[in-house]
Amino acid sequence: MRNAAAQARRSALTLAAFAASATLLLAGTWLATHQQVAANEAATRAALLAQALPAGSFDNNLATSAVPLPAAIAQQLAQRDAANVYLARRNGQLSGVVLEAAAANGYGGRIELLVGIARDGTVQGVRVVSHRETPGLGDYIDLAVSPWARQFAGKPATSRWAVKKDGGDTDYVSGATISARAVSAAVARCSDYYRTAQARLLQGQP
Repeated sequence: MRNAAAQARRSALTLAAFAASATLLLAGTWLATHQQVAANEAATRAALLAQALPAGSFDNNLATSAVPLPAAIAQQLAQRDAANVYLARRNGQLSGVVLEAAAANGYGGRIELLVGIARDGTVQGVRVVSHRETPGLGDYIDLAVSPWARQFAGKPATSRWAVKKDGGDTDYVSGATISARAVSAAVARCSDYYRTAQARLLQGQP
């Protein structure tokens, strides 16, 4: 009986030591890599921000020009409690904005976007930040996969922000309409917001 109890204690100590070692290893890995991961994510976002507006249309650092949107607007555009608008300036004057937006109704779920809009309300760029659309089917919305998103560049606020199947102006891939429909609706919300908030945005207020 004593031998069984001793064996149980040894097993428990071995398991505890293993768990502690694994925890320390995971913690050490996180400490060693989390700063680099954060830096990589920041660099990726900065690159996408720059792509959402035409090169040369701004001379400030977009990544550091974020202004928090009011909660109601954030919920409208990004369907969450917090989101930013990035104010683009050239020679000190507002030349456009980049809005954080999202569509919760993609085929694979939430699609995170950046939508660039010029001062006159013309959409200049749409970039997908993250998505879970089906590879080889709905993922064509991502510029890294196909040029589909480029069709939004230069479209005025008066555009019909819907896929052509629904009577709008947006092209889509047959069999993967849901992805394009979700992105188009998100762009529509951004365009509507900019139109109503333009006067405030020109003053640097969301």
